Amino acid sequence: MKKKKILFLINDLSFFISHRLPIAENLLRNGFDVVIGYGELGRSKSKILEEKGFKVTFIPINRGSTNIFKELRSVYYIWSFFKKEVPDICHVITIKPYLYGGVISRLLAIPCLVSAVSGLGTIFINKNLKSKLLRFLLFPIFKIAFSHPNQKIILHNKEDESLLVKWGVLNQDNVKIINGSGVNIDNFKKIEEPSGVPVVSFAGRLIADKGINEFISAARILLSRDIKAKFYIAGDLDLHNPSGLKDISLKKINEERIVELLGFQKDIPLLFAKSHIICLPSYREGLPKTLIEAAAASRAIVTTNVPGCRDAIIPNKTGLLVPAKDSKKLADALEWLIKNPQQRIEMGKAGRKYAIKKFAIEIIVQNHFDIYQNLLSNRYT
Repeated sequence: MKKKKILFLINDLSFFISHRLPIAENLLRNGFDVVIGYGELGRSKSKILEEKGFKVTFIPINRGSTNIFKELRSVYYIWSFFKKEVPDICHVITIKPYLYGGVISRLLAIPCLVSAVSGLGTIFINKNLKSKLLRFLLFPIFKIAFSHPNQKIILHNKEDESLLVKWGVLNQDNVKIINGSGVNIDNFKKIEEPSGVPVVSFAGRLIADKGINEFISAARILLSRDIKAKFYIAGDLDLHNPSGLKDISLKKINEERIVELLGFQKDIPLLFAKSHIICLPSYREGLPKTLIEAAAASRAIVTTNVPGCRDAIIPNKTGLLVPAKDSKKLADALEWLIKNPQQRIEMGKAGRKYAIKKFAIEIIVQNHFDIYQNLLSNRYT
């Protein structure tokens, strides 16, 4: 009997490894052929995946491009890739793959389609004229990409679902809410708080939409109040994102010496083991992996009361919520946790229990496998 083939399409191979690899490995164990097409980032990681048994193909998808000729080139290469591979299932992840891949899957009559919306980014956060115009232009593409006859659209929170349904591009019956990309609880072994000066860590891409400027401002406020604490920022620049920080911004941050820039950190369990509080003051998320990992690490969380972020915690039990773009309220919440170590530790313990119950990687992998099996079953009915 011929193996079923699943094709993943994603912008960044590193993101695939950090957020989807356990799902793909489970498919290999269950007898699937797994093909991965990826865009402009992570080419150095392809050999790692090939050694595991995946077929990996570079597809020119430029995440930050708005050049019509480059976009048409991407569409052509995705079309050719899908046509060559003839998959039973396409799983398309992040905006350009799920838009272009969704439309092409319909046109090529790919039997099953899974569209993963990791979060509604800058064009849905911003209310300016440019974003409104872009949403207007993208509406018909979303509509077609989300109307495959045998499709599941994976979202990570109910508010993203409501927004897309209200916008008119989404059939609620085709939606599956999954609690983020999951976390391997066993990777987080050092769950006791370290001794010494409290450490507050931010981990994520260095973009304004993640609330990095508010994090730095809150650190500045706390130091002006003579609060004894250290503030770490871990993450890479993202020059393709419209709200991404630039090198000159990092230079100014370094010169001010309010926070310590750690750069990209491969070992997040180690970083969080050295931390007392994890902070992500983002403007909007799907369901951020940073906060799931913080919970698994038994660390209290301070995050914003926005879609995605508030779905990652139990307010006042595993962490604290503050308004987005409010550095003072953010500083107040961090100060309370710094000054109340016992309550902070209890929040961390509750967070770990919450992560085991809701975010364990085994649950997320099984949710995806059930989706694939159901779509394949529908194909033959």
